[in-house]
Amino acid sequence: MKVNILLAAIVLIPTFALSQEKEPTTPEATEFYEPVPPKVIPGKNGAPPSDALVLFNGKDFNHWVSSADSTDVKWHLNEDGSMTVKDKTGNIQTKKNFGSMQLHIEWKSPAEVQREGQNRANSGVFIQQRYEIQVLDNNDNPTYTNGQVGSVYKQTVPLAMASVPTGEWNTYDIIFHAPEFSRGGNIVQPATVTVLHNGVLIQDHTIIEGTIKYIGWPKYEAHGKAPIVLQDHRDNSRVSYRNIWVRELN
Repeated sequence: MKVNILLAAIVLIPTFALSQEKEPTTPEATEFYEPVPPKVIPGKNGAPPSDALVLFNGKDFNHWVSSADSTDVKWHLNEDGSMTVKDKTGNIQTKKNFGSMQLHIEWKSPAEVQREGQNRANSGVFIQQRYEIQVLDNNDNPTYTNGQVGSVYKQTVPLAMASVPTGEWNTYDIIFHAPEFSRGGNIVQPATVTVLHNGVLIQDHTIIEGTIKYIGWPKYEAHGKAPIVLQDHRDNSRVSYRNIWVRELN
């Protein structure tokens, strides 16, 4: 009995000590000077911030390869500084692998409306090759809501449909935190994503349930850093992209 009382007293000592810590009596006592955050110069007029890696500058595909075989990109490079999906040439992906990140990307559907549902201007931004933020023209074009524009495809419905008129440029600002796995490959911390669509919050620190699946439930498989992928949906989607940059968060 005495041993139990002694152990309880030892456990309580740190808590008691913290409770007896003196309340600060000067403003300086609660001011910190380290660590000092790095200085980042914000971009002006749509330009990226000073510490961003520009993945597409409108002039070349230097940071991209074909997903199928790592050969040169076969999409259209346009005079206005954008690129457009070239049907049936396959997805493209970054040469570099990424973990947690802040990603900015702009996209637009073609002004001429063709088809409906999932076959209208369908593409997607795949983070780490496996987690898709849907790109789709949903203006007067309903579809299943966990597959509409701004959804975490087949998982999470967006909080709002914030698309601009068909044929105009949309922006996605994506904050992604990569999943964490144990040494045995088990999921320890699932991935999360926050998305602003044209400045409107549509995914709010959303938990990603696993790899995107068209059929079946999402599941996690252990992985490390991986490329960003832009999708060729193979339906003559003619989706265009421009002004793509990323800030690595780890």
